Amino acid sequence: MSTYGQFCPIAMAAEIFAERWTPLILRELLKGAHRFSDIQRGNPKISKNLLTRRLQSLRSSGIIEIVSAQSGKGHEYRLTEAGRELEAVIEALGTWGYRWASKDLSDEHLDPGWLMWVLRRMVRVDALPEERVVLLFRFRRRGDQLFWLVLHRPEVDLCLFDPGYEVCLEIVGEVEALARVLLGQAELLQVMRAGRVEVHGAPRYRKALPSWIGVTHFASSAHATSVPSR
Repeated sequence: MSTYGQFCPIAMAAEIFAERWTPLILRELLKGAHRFSDIQRGNPKISKNLLTRRLQSLRSSGIIEIVSAQSGKGHEYRLTEAGRELEAVIEALGTWGYRWASKDLSDEHLDPGWLMWVLRRMVRVDALPEERVVLLFRFRRRGDQLFWLVLHRPEVDLCLFDPGYEVCLEIVGEVEALARVLLGQAELLQVMRAGRVEVHGAPRYRKALPSWIGVTHFASSAHATSVPSR
């Protein structure tokens, strides 16, 4: 690995943290992704070979360790104490990014698969009904790509193939509109009224849907930091 040739702590930390994809890999680990496949689903554009190299590098740097999976099959990646201390860095980067870089979204930022992975994580499980609810998502101008969210408290599963359950709601809309909802920059009802998202299905589920979908915690952090002190 090349270095900056400086003993400055910022330079030495950047050699580990500032490699391409590394902050996003750490984000997934901090969010509870421990399997290789889950880390890659959180970063769908990284190749398996590159992800393998980044994980090896983080292990060599003492940021992660490899442990036996709790299920007894295979292994998992876990943050060490040094890795967990990077949470504050990730949070600060996210707060800054929300305030200064997230307003301008281009098509390059709007991957429907990644949006659904985040949406799965942001479902407010406590607000879900007792029965299983299945949501089918279709995105405009995205061909035949379909996603199913199976909500059965306390589990939320994302399926890329028909899970075989009856669909309770079908959501058809723009990727950007739902991204704005998850960012807390728009209300779901607002984008529905604007025709950017359509929801079809039983009225009781349509009415409850906005209460099931959460927003990024960076929204509240950014608003809190923008309030002037008195």
